[in-house]
Amino acid sequence: VLLARREMQEWKLLHLEPASLRQPDELDKFSAEIGLSTDGAHLPATIYRLAKFSEGGGPLPTQRIYTQLANRLADLIPDIKSVHIDKDEKRQLLALNVIERDGTMLPAKSLSDGTLRFLALAVLDLDYTETGLMCLEEPENGIYPDRIPAIIELLRSIPVNPYEEPGEDNPLRQVIINTHSPKVVYEVPEDSLVY
Repeated sequence: VLLARREMQEWKLLHLEPASLRQPDELDKFSAEIGLSTDGAHLPATIYRLAKFSEGGGPLPTQRIYTQLANRLADLIPDIKSVHIDKDEKRQLLALNVIERDGTMLPAKSLSDGTLRFLALAVLDLDYTETGLMCLEEPENGIYPDRIPAIIELLRSIPVNPYEEPGEDNPLRQVIINTHSPKVVYEVPEDSLVY
């Protein structure tokens, strides 16, 4: 019973709040262990940590982190060219920016709620330190209906692949979502659905 209780305490109930996802992070509060919180706070710091750790010999090269995030985001918004974390030493802030193909730089506060949620899930997918069970309610909220297949594909890439050896490339984690959307149900394989 104690082991079951401890396991259940580790479950993450994600409530990705747009206001939290838009917030820059203060450099003096930044630590190497920081991760995305359940409300989406610390998104810039988490991306920065992933990129910084990669410089020191982590599993992904620095530019590859930003490229992978931009590629994932381009599944949702085709005009995305790159994702960038601005480290402002003067104001002691880390801020998220997205750059479009025409060179327009969009700060996090200019991004839609759905785009920010999608980006947060892409970060969780790349962050191999995130393990355990993640629960998410109605992931389609804020997403244009034609883009639902992209978010379902992203959610399906987060859990452990049971046919491969667990490790940094394949962390032990599971994702459970709930939805009222017939479009989401249609996109999820039948063997993954519970009614």
